[in-house]
Amino acid sequence: MLVETLKQARRIVIAVIGFTVIAIGVAMIVTPGPGWLVIFLGLSILAAEFVWARRLLRRLKRTGVGIGRTLFGRTPRRAAPPRGDSADARAGANRSRTF
Repeated sequence: MLVETLKQARRIVIAVIGFTVIAIGVAMIVTPGPGWLVIFLGLSILAAEFVWARRLLRRLKRTGVGIGRTLFGRTPRRAAPPRGDSADARAGANRSRTF
């Protein structure tokens, strides 16, 4: 019984914080400030607890990637693997390099 009450209290606290951050972001759209960034932050907070927010955030990310492809004509870059961690580097294939 106590565990369920704590879970519900946690959900309520996350909802209040998330919606407050979103409201601040909406206010920042008409005032100076990073409005959209704060709105996405609020959605991320809500997505930690609510499935509907997680789905909305995923949909917004896909839409953003699509807009990026349309504007720039390519897919977003992925992080390159760290240097020296590949199997070739461990096998000594890159020993001929001079620095």
